[in-house]
Amino acid sequence: MSANAPYYFVPGPSQWPAVGSLAMLFFGAGAAGWVNGASWGPSVLGAGLLILFYMFFGWFGTVIGESEHGDYNARVDVSFRWSMGWFIFSEVMFFAAFFGALFYARTITMPWLGDLDHKFALWPDFVANWPNAGPAGVVEKYDVMGPWPIPTINTALLLTSGVTLTWAHHALLAGQRGKLALGLLLTVILGAVFMGFQVYEYMHAYSELNLKLTSGIYGSTFFLLTGFHGFHVTIGAIMLAVMFFRVLRGHFSPDHHFAFEAAAWYWHFVDVVWLGLYVVVYWL
Repeated sequence: MSANAPYYFVPGPSQWPAVGSLAMLFFGAGAAGWVNGASWGPSVLGAGLLILFYMFFGWFGTVIGESEHGDYNARVDVSFRWSMGWFIFSEVMFFAAFFGALFYARTITMPWLGDLDHKFALWPDFVANWPNAGPAGVVEKYDVMGPWPIPTINTALLLTSGVTLTWAHHALLAGQRGKLALGLLLTVILGAVFMGFQVYEYMHAYSELNLKLTSGIYGSTFFLLTGFHGFHVTIGAIMLAVMFFRVLRGHFSPDHHFAFEAAAWYWHFVDVVWLGLYVVVYWL
């Protein structure tokens, strides 16, 4: 298909939406069974994950094949760009909800609770400070996670990964495929190292700081924000790894590479979210 073709590509009937629905059925049922103590829960959840992985592999493979075959013209490219833009916007709102919860608990709720009659409404030794240990005798004593050294190292890693990815993008536009592959590989490695440090940070939090998901509002907001961000880093690294292997197979050209751009947009979004986390969660 010509890039300037007057019509819009419409894919034929596909089995992948049905496969994805089946995966969600197994995933949801397995997760519900697991949290309720059913012996079959983990197995059904695992089956759902495997089916989901099969769906992603097959569906994205189909889209890649259509792209490389030349089925997508400029109109389809615009649709892809709008779709990725709205997807990232939904992710912005997702993290905004968690940042908003942290702001509300820390800046609005805590001072308001400090104005109450402590002995009547709360407990006698309540202090309206952040972080707060929660109801007396309910939350075990814990230490907060500071910005040094792991969070600061992870910040440097993600900022560096943004540089290597931008370098790879410029190499792609210049037709320098060796530098493109190297930049992508370095970005994926930096993302993997970031996740390794975050796993170590969580182990340190649980074993040495006694900081857990159950450690009051501080523990829940800390692990939800950093945990979901880590999940997004993992997804972004997988996306960039796929781009790396596609580059090795000769995919993408200076004027036809939206899949690369979409993965790059997502990675830069993850970088920006981490900067907000680093300041709000670790420093303030």
